[in-house]
Amino acid sequence: MLSASLLQPESMEAASMEAAEAPIPSESLMDQISKYKTMMIAAYKRKPIPYWILLVLGIIAMVVAFPASSILSRVYYANGGQSKWIISWVAVVGWPLIALILLPTYFVTKTVPTPLSLILFLSYVVLGFLSAADNLMVSLFAFLFTTVGTFVSGDFQRMTTEATSFKGGRSAYYLVLIWSAVTFQLGVLGATAVIFLASTVLAGVLNAVRTPITSIAAVILLHDPMSGFKILSLVITFWGFGSYIYGSSMDDKQS
Repeated sequence: MLSASLLQPESMEAASMEAAEAPIPSESLMDQISKYKTMMIAAYKRKPIPYWILLVLGIIAMVVAFPASSILSRVYYANGGQSKWIISWVAVVGWPLIALILLPTYFVTKTVPTPLSLILFLSYVVLGFLSAADNLMVSLFAFLFTTVGTFVSGDFQRMTTEATSFKGGRSAYYLVLIWSAVTFQLGVLGATAVIFLASTVLAGVLNAVRTPITSIAAVILLHDPMSGFKILSLVITFWGFGSYIYGSSMDDKQS
């Protein structure tokens, strides 16, 4: 009895070591798909339906409107447009569209805008100049900066001449500019919605995704050559997007 009791702890320790060294069975692909499906359903149920509708609309606006704006800029230059100031001004001149979309929500939700302070005012000024500089190479100050620049450069006066010599005619010229303004502002509105509803990381990922989408759209619509670099950038971008989705699902699982 004594020897048996002395040997029992050793046998239990050996058994526990064998159990620890035993390989963990790997999940099959179908099990992983079922697990992710369950996690997605659980994440979907945690948020109301209007949240997902707004988020999907924001994502669509980012990956469709921004590339459309870039394609329209290409169309502008390809058909006789020459002014960098005009196309930069068009990118910000559509800001009243966002105001018309968002203004009713203040009355419906009874939301009070953030009081304008000196720091907030200076932030608007700096962001406006940065936005205007980015359009050349969000805010009203970007509109003011590009408007003054367009007047000083004389490009406003040359718009009539450009419209006359535009390959598609005057109507096509103004339609390109109008839809460039509309699509860019819809993209900005979508990006703002994604940042507010999800995260800046998702907005950054979608901002990267729209780059190869623009390249593919240019191949289809403008007959650009399809290079290996474009294919590689498309693969890497969607790889990054898939990595973000996987990382987010793992974070949700841990939480």
